[in-house]
Amino acid sequence: MKQPRQNSSAAVPVMDAETVRRALRRIAHEIIERNPPSATGRIRRGELEQVALVGIPARGVEIARRVAGFIREIANVEVETGIIDVAMHRDDVGTRPELPVVRASNLPLPLEDRTVIIIDDVLYTGRTVRAAMDAINSFGRPARIQLAVLIDRGHRELPIRPDYVGKNLPTATREQIQVRLQQTDNEADAVWLERES
Repeated sequence: MKQPRQNSSAAVPVMDAETVRRALRRIAHEIIERNPPSATGRIRRGELEQVALVGIPARGVEIARRVAGFIREIANVEVETGIIDVAMHRDDVGTRPELPVVRASNLPLPLEDRTVIIIDDVLYTGRTVRAAMDAINSFGRPARIQLAVLIDRGHRELPIRPDYVGKNLPTATREQIQVRLQQTDNEADAVWLERES
């Protein structure tokens, strides 16, 4: 397993590739349980066929793609995926020294009657998720919005709670969580906790 680039002497491995895979497969199972597939062939609101997995760039997009693959394997249902960019919806845009990089959003439309599941790698203050909800609402009004994250590290500043969590990892505010995925970082899948030395 490749060490993270920054301050690796104080980095503690939290998840390896197999643990990440198992966590994402478990999230897929939980999504299926909460949004069961249509039993009648007629697709109704709240069923798995109406779910869209929407990733926050960059790692959330890859995680959404993987969870959709697990859902296809488990339930034989093709769940649509999308991308939601939050750059211009963040509440700190005016306070940053540089403008954030804006990427194209790509959502499965229309959103009405859909359950949109926002997917991200790490949940921290909740502000990115709030920005994602604002961005989604600019495209339409989903029936429901849910949240799935690989890591919930705590320290919420907004009343936001994930529906699906790969791992709860309480952290100190000075600690950092580093998620690496093969497709986005060209490194083996891993999660690291970086502590100040």
